Amino acid sequence: MKYYDKLIFELSRPGRKGYELPADKFETDGLKEIPADLLRSESLDLPEVSELDVVRHYTNLSNKNFGVDTGFYPLGSCTMKYNPKINEELCTLPEFTSLHPLQNPNSAQGALEVYYNLQRALSSLAGLEEFTLNPYAGAHGELTGLMVMRQYHKMRGDHKRTKVIVPDSAHGTNPASAMVAGLDVVVVKSRPNGSIDIEDLKPLLDDSIAGIMMTNPNTLGMFETEIVEIAKLVHEAGGLLYYDGANLNPLLGKVRPGDMGFDIMHINLHKTFSTPHGGGGPGSGPVGVAKHLVEYLPNPRVKKSEDGHFYVDFGKDSLGSVSTFFGNFGVMMRAYAYILTLGKENIRNVGPMATLNANYIKESLKDDYLLPIEGVCKHEFVFDGLKDKSTGVTTLNVAKRLLDYGFHAPTIYFPLLFHESMMIEPTETESLETLDEFIEVMHKVAKEARETPEEVINAPLTTLVRKLDETSAAKNPILNYKDLKNQA
Repeated sequence: MKYYDKLIFELSRPGRKGYELPADKFETDGLKEIPADLLRSESLDLPEVSELDVVRHYTNLSNKNFGVDTGFYPLGSCTMKYNPKINEELCTLPEFTSLHPLQNPNSAQGALEVYYNLQRALSSLAGLEEFTLNPYAGAHGELTGLMVMRQYHKMRGDHKRTKVIVPDSAHGTNPASAMVAGLDVVVVKSRPNGSIDIEDLKPLLDDSIAGIMMTNPNTLGMFETEIVEIAKLVHEAGGLLYYDGANLNPLLGKVRPGDMGFDIMHINLHKTFSTPHGGGGPGSGPVGVAKHLVEYLPNPRVKKSEDGHFYVDFGKDSLGSVSTFFGNFGVMMRAYAYILTLGKENIRNVGPMATLNANYIKESLKDDYLLPIEGVCKHEFVFDGLKDKSTGVTTLNVAKRLLDYGFHAPTIYFPLLFHESMMIEPTETESLETLDEFIEVMHKVAKEARETPEEVINAPLTTLVRKLDETSAAKNPILNYKDLKNQA
């Protein structure tokens, strides 16, 4: 193992330092002693390394990372699309980065204009009346949307509505967000193709139902063709419809959730609108609502006066605040740049191109991989592992083997409707050549699974780190570098 392939604690040498304030200072340098009450009395217990070692370590580590800028990333449900570099340049303009959230709104009119215009653009794309950009992530947006739902029923004096319906194929955040919002979860069954079973839904719709959470296309990438009927049933029962925007990409510019009958939705800016995604953030989960729910959106809100002045408003019927200030402004700036760059004429091509790419891969691979649901999918689709399972090669093995060929694995073992689920989403920005190369490798792995299964089962074979004990890592995480050093 080379020196810089080691972990940072392995590079540690007693007494080695990256930087130290000088003890003898020049009289003209203006340095002052740090007050004694601000000095740490105990060591931080960090690795002892030089600055150069730290720079080289993390630079080399970053080069070993896999990201959307280094290769194909077909992670289903996560929409790992290309992040245009012009977005990065615009969000780092000093006119934005030097702003302070506490400064007077009169001196931050440009930022407030971006915020306001993005609200209007998202409202137009979603078919809803108004948006808040305050939530920090998709799950945070779900929670905020459900809080709007609760506030709506509360303000109407309808206190019995304490349940929310969630499909059995839903993203895991849906029931989790409902529970955090203080709502009880009622599960509605799905048909084999993942669409909601209306006959199972009807008996659930009583006066205790606050609403239903769903996404369209559903988790299997299939469009909910009966959405208008579902919306009618839920509304007649006094409930609201919540749209999980994780799967918005294939509908972008073509179909609007508000037109389907949804009252509330969140949008993942870090998915549909091309902002950086992964590694825990930063994210952004704006929440949009229909006209009758606008007054319940969280504070603060950015509004525009008749004379064109932008100001900050605090509504009296608002559910309160869900974030500090206005959320992740840098993420919003990137999304705004993306929308302006595409324009109305091009943004309507996003969904069809994503759908075309997904169907091209699906039809090209269904001879080797088990396709449980036939028909045209939208942005993603699900295989139930290999067609030939006789050699014992699992979806996990296939995913690991893809790493040897330079491809990130798709989402595996989700959704839970199939035992060997493999969810693939190519996004609209991938070229035909990239798709063909991925298809070729997938066929090659299927052939290896039939002829030399041990090679696939033991994968990855060429990566820096081989197959890991993921179960032990999750159950017994080592969070201190010295604990790991002591185990060595």
